[in-house]
Amino acid sequence: MISNKLNSILNKTNGLFVGLVFSVAIYSCGDSPKTPTSTDKTNNKLKVIKEPRNDFNADSAYQNIEKQLLFGYRIPGTIEHKKCSEWLFKSLSSSCDTAYLQSTSTETFDGAKIPIYNIIGSFNPKAKKRLLLASHWDSRPYADEDANDPNKPVPGANDGGSGTGILLELARVLKNAEDKPEFGVDILFFDAEDLGKSQYPNSFCLGSQIWAKSPHLPNYNANEAILLDMVGGANAEFYWEGNSSQWGYNTLAHVWTIGQELGHGNYFITKSTSPVIDDHFYVQKFSGIPMIDIIDYNSQDGFADHWHTVNDNIQTIDKNTLHAVGSTLEHFIFNPSTILK
Repeated sequence: MISNKLNSILNKTNGLFVGLVFSVAIYSCGDSPKTPTSTDKTNNKLKVIKEPRNDFNADSAYQNIEKQLLFGYRIPGTIEHKKCSEWLFKSLSSSCDTAYLQSTSTETFDGAKIPIYNIIGSFNPKAKKRLLLASHWDSRPYADEDANDPNKPVPGANDGGSGTGILLELARVLKNAEDKPEFGVDILFFDAEDLGKSQYPNSFCLGSQIWAKSPHLPNYNANEAILLDMVGGANAEFYWEGNSSQWGYNTLAHVWTIGQELGHGNYFITKSTSPVIDDHFYVQKFSGIPMIDIIDYNSQDGFADHWHTVNDNIQTIDKNTLHAVGSTLEHFIFNPSTILK
């Protein structure tokens, strides 16, 4: 049974399926997700990090976001979308040991046929143990949360652009690192995450649904996986998302511990929040890979004010947030959990 509090939230958000929706079944049956044991925001004593690193460049990540916006709206089926896909593939190819383009097509909720470009870059592709880092790169064609311009497209600077910008910069860091990890690292850009509408089940996350059912390589598997979504906004707060703590508790705890050790406890907050359906949901559902979600969302406040509005432009991006997330993931890669050792 859905709690009264959650019912209230659902009513206020009118279903909240816009790319990210509540998955109430997780709480209505089965075990409850594990909950954080600490709410300390100022844990700066190094416990996991062996040696601090500073190769991640927030300015570079910011420029990667700007570059995506210069192509125009990244709406699947448009020329702008195709050109951006070509740039993303070229960028990953120049940094990674090998790159893959999963090119296919699918239908949207309204029957339109669209191209899908899932873009993958791999480091140390022959390693058996693997870390998967992902984001979506497309942008939403309608700003339905915008009171003034609900029919205009969303620029997608934060929602789509920020995670992709950070991962492109991490690819550069890995390319130039002299002490590359022994495990493999895969960077995956999902397409067509943000085309759906709440009244149509499974109309979001089309690219990740396709990839999770049929990965770029036969029998592909990752031991740990992290999704980035809306990770560049000012004053972002990343809580323990319910689905992530359900199936990726150890990864979640390791990432948040590193974030706090680096002094980013005001971003990485060890408090639980409701589950959302994002790309990580379908990755776990169809492939079994336990992917967690780093996302600016909490049950009380919802998403940022610019979410699914025309205001999701470059002005929403804060380099301090990019640094907090990018540096945390950089240290996670070079200070892995026991799962990858």
